[in-house]
Amino acid sequence: MTEERKDWEKVVAFHGHSCPGLAVGFRAARIALRELAAERDVDEELVAVVENDACGVDAVQVLTGCTFGKGNLWFRDYGKHVFTFFCRNSGRGVRIAVKGSLWREDDPDFQELREKVFSGTAEPEEKERFRRLQEERTRHILTMPEGEFCTVQAVQEEIPPKAKIFRSLTCAFCGEQVAEHRARWREGRPACIPCAQEPEKGCKC
Repeated sequence: MTEERKDWEKVVAFHGHSCPGLAVGFRAARIALRELAAERDVDEELVAVVENDACGVDAVQVLTGCTFGKGNLWFRDYGKHVFTFFCRNSGRGVRIAVKGSLWREDDPDFQELREKVFSGTAEPEEKERFRRLQEERTRHILTMPEGEFCTVQAVQEEIPPKAKIFRSLTCAFCGEQVAEHRARWREGRPACIPCAQEPEKGCKC
């Protein structure tokens, strides 16, 4: 079994299933590691900035070792299939932008079928057809020429800072711990964000 196949199986096992979105993140992460001449992150040597919260981000976490818990996975809520990676050791960065043709937005039949499946109104044969189409798209994404899949650009942006460790405070209203930099003040006392909001919108306290 090839190393690439092993990596793909790890990614699928982590995510729970194979799908086109996962394949997108898989290819983006592999390209980034190649371009940066880097290996899987151990302690924030790599940083990933993702501009979506779709399936592909799981592949990025598995292959690059950039995770929310370690503080070297940054989420920018732009809704774009764009991934930027940095290597602290070399100071280099690479931006990978997936091309729009992958998503079949210009295929009305596929879009209609997709809507039926996700709305729960698809017939069994329609579900099976959608499954086969998704498998076909996944294989295509994994094997298509890189130039058709994405654009790859070196970037000179400032590398995001390393993760900071903050002390915890106790919310005066619900009694739960909250990171100091996320705490708010209500009635002159520290409060978590839900408790700092209007009572009907916040905690039941």
